[in-house]
Amino acid sequence: MQYTAKQIAAFLHGSIEGDPEALVDKLAKIEEADQLSLSFVANPKYEEYLYSSAASVLIVNETLQLNKPVTSTLIRVNDAYGSFALLLEKYNELFSPNGKHGREQPCFIAATAKVPDDTYIGAFTYIGENVSIGAGSKIYPNCFVGNNVLIGKNVLLHPGVKIYHDCTIGDNVVLHAGVVIGSDGFGFAPLADGTYRKIPQIGNVAIEDDVEIGANTTVDRATLGSTNIRKGVKLDNLVMIAHNVEIGENTVIAAQTGVSGSTRLGKHCVVGGQVGIVGHIHLADGTKINAQSGVSKSIIEPNTALNGTPAFDHRSSLKSQAVFKSLPEMQRKLIRLEEMIAELSGIADLQNVENKK
Repeated sequence: MQYTAKQIAAFLHGSIEGDPEALVDKLAKIEEADQLSLSFVANPKYEEYLYSSAASVLIVNETLQLNKPVTSTLIRVNDAYGSFALLLEKYNELFSPNGKHGREQPCFIAATAKVPDDTYIGAFTYIGENVSIGAGSKIYPNCFVGNNVLIGKNVLLHPGVKIYHDCTIGDNVVLHAGVVIGSDGFGFAPLADGTYRKIPQIGNVAIEDDVEIGANTTVDRATLGSTNIRKGVKLDNLVMIAHNVEIGENTVIAAQTGVSGSTRLGKHCVVGGQVGIVGHIHLADGTKINAQSGVSKSIIEPNTALNGTPAFDHRSSLKSQAVFKSLPEMQRKLIRLEEMIAELSGIADLQNVENKK
């Protein structure tokens, strides 16, 4: 299906520079775009492609200043990245393969489960006792939903999702393939003989509305109470959330990050990949943690940026890294200064001896 630049600009409330009748029928990265492609430029690193791109239409920020002529039709918007994301969302609605319906066989749905007629249930899925599922949800093949689980409206469980007993899932939640919700927290008591006794994990996981969790991420159930994933949280693939953790509203966490037990992250935090966060600490709202950092203590001041292991103030960390790279040269200079001081001291000693004569 083809659309004109004029139609797209109207949808995005943008202004056109170029041919309003320019046609597009696909979306593409700007460095790969060809005729009939629609792409965008939001990052200054990609502005060089503006002048060589064959894309029919490009979405750009209103503030973008052109250095050379472009052949593409431009749609200027307030936020190019956000506008392109809106187009992707619309494209997904129109052409997504997720439009499944009905109940595939074989599957098991307990007699006490409440499953609306419009819920898609994929083959080899298990729905336990007293489960409640909201309208418009889709559960793809090989999913497991344990007893007493509550699932909200318009929830999407991709293949192989496992939700243990008593957990709750809000509205508009997306769980990608292999996600495990409510597995036991890592609780073991050391005994005098060197062995360990398992501590029963009798809490649950409570996920609020509009959360998306990436493939093979795990969220452990609480020892007591709930592990809480608040509204709007986004977790990447391969993230590990331990028992009794709380992730504040609209916090995002990148892949391979681990959050230890009973730690609380505030609202609007941004956590890079491969970050390690110890247990029983609190991170203030707006905390930003650079990739591969290790956080070992609470952060009280909101909107703090952290870097390194152990993590500390981001700017101080960058300055320290610059100094660290200069250490060999600084050492050579220090040795030379010591030699010069020794030489000067020797000369001074000789002068003192001469003066005494």
